[in-house]
Amino acid sequence: MAIVPDDKDWTWVVQRPCPECGYDASGITRERVAPIIRANAASWERVLARRDVRQRPTVDRWSPLEYACHVRDVFRIYDYRLDLILRVDDPTYPNWDQDETALAERYDEQEPAVVAAELQEAADQIATRFATVQNEQWSRTGNRSDGARFTVDTFSKYLVHDVVHHIYDVGE
Repeated sequence: MAIVPDDKDWTWVVQRPCPECGYDASGITRERVAPIIRANAASWERVLARRDVRQRPTVDRWSPLEYACHVRDVFRIYDYRLDLILRVDDPTYPNWDQDETALAERYDEQEPAVVAAELQEAADQIATRFATVQNEQWSRTGNRSDGARFTVDTFSKYLVHDVVHHIYDVGE
């Protein structure tokens, strides 16, 4: 369930408003990253309490529960990647196939209350890590396995757009 037309050209996400959800990550300051992540996690609590939480709007679109599982795992994966960027000079992090993970982890069968707690915990973890990033560390770099290169600053904006976009995807 990709959110960009060409994920290898990811830079538009951090430079201008998203044409689909309208979110503009370009103006996010470093101080706002952790609070935005925590606010996003709170939004998922409402989503996971909905009656239609397991219902897919169309065959090719995830249910709110599946999106919540994905966001939980995004927070976990990004926390791992952020830790790697902060500890290792210019790392390349392993590939993550989000669609394969959704199937293997049976997102559609998970319990919404458990997912809510896990998502909150994962959000708190990465928000705390972002809150400890020092000035010079925001320019540290890391690479996806497809060659996309991020600084901690662009990485944070990309992440924030991703999870905010998914709230849009579920109609919140």
